[in-house]
Amino acid sequence: MIQPLFNWRTGLAIIAIAIVSGTIIYSQLLANKIAREERQKVEQWVEAAKLLMGDTTGISDRLVGIIIESNSSIPIIETNELDQIIQFVNLDSVKVAEDPGYVRRQLDQFKARNEPPITWIDPSDSTRVNYYYYGHTSLLDQVRYYPLVQLLIVALFIVITITALTSNFRSSQNQVWAGMAKETAHQLGTPLSSLQGWVEMLKESNGDEKIAMEMSKDVDRLKLVSDRFGKIGSSPQLENHDVVQQVGTMIEYIRKRAAGNVQISLEAAGMEPVLVPISPPLFDWVIENLLKNALDAMDGRGNIVVTVVDQANKVQIDVSDTGKGIARQNISRVFKPGFTTKKRGWGLGLSLSKRIIDQYHKGQLFVKQSEIGKGTTFRIILNK
Repeated sequence: MIQPLFNWRTGLAIIAIAIVSGTIIYSQLLANKIAREERQKVEQWVEAAKLLMGDTTGISDRLVGIIIESNSSIPIIETNELDQIIQFVNLDSVKVAEDPGYVRRQLDQFKARNEPPITWIDPSDSTRVNYYYYGHTSLLDQVRYYPLVQLLIVALFIVITITALTSNFRSSQNQVWAGMAKETAHQLGTPLSSLQGWVEMLKESNGDEKIAMEMSKDVDRLKLVSDRFGKIGSSPQLENHDVVQQVGTMIEYIRKRAAGNVQISLEAAGMEPVLVPISPPLFDWVIENLLKNALDAMDGRGNIVVTVVDQANKVQIDVSDTGKGIARQNISRVFKPGFTTKKRGWGLGLSLSKRIIDQYHKGQLFVKQSEIGKGTTFRIILNK
């Protein structure tokens, strides 16, 4: 399912490159064309200005005047052979009046943009040379900056599209996992009903009461697991429960099944009941997952400490172990579906646990700290 998303991204990138490349090429062609036309207009303006000041024999004064007046957008600065400014047109009159150095700075910019300048040599005195420097019109600047604007628009479009595709992909994944979970819960229902019947028959048999009681506990446990799977994908009903009691119950359950020399303790002695809106089956699942992960990390030896801290508006639960620890590069990946360092397993426990706390309980689940060879602490924060 990842391959189609990759193809979408590749296709979008190719389309974006093609659009931007075509726009840049076309914009440059237009910009060069406008620049040539501007230079021609400046040359015509220069010739017309000199004719108007000199001999216009055979040329209509009105025609010369029209040529000069037609330039209302291209800024022009005239200098002599000593680089002294003689006159200028189409500059910002307000800035010219307020800033004495404005015209000179504009001249420096024109020199940098349009070299060589347009030159006029006095026919009567060849040593008298005037130079004409000009700037660009706003139209030319807009054409040249247009590709950058379009590049930003295309980039924004790609980001929005990829975000939408990724969200849709994740939503599809979530629906698949929720469907699998519900189907698993449904399939467990039939054998569970049968097992309950056999357990009741054993209870009525003399001498099998102890076996029946133990089997009944395991059947109840299977019913709880089925109930948890059935709640995935649905909005659970949150009710106020004592989280200290909930955590203590799960610790007792895991403690009986912990192999090797592992000590599990709860640091919440003497604490008043801490009522927090939770879904008990789902919350228990989270605590169970964290405790089992801690057990797997210690290889049968070490300590697990669960600490409950009651604060003003929230409750903080830390599950700490003295196990292998998590490599720094893997800390950001531990909650991603499919990630696991175990030889067996699907890597879904922590991912589901985080979803239960973050989405269903509007809390937080994260790795508080971890160090290779010293252990890991997971932290749960729940709002009261």
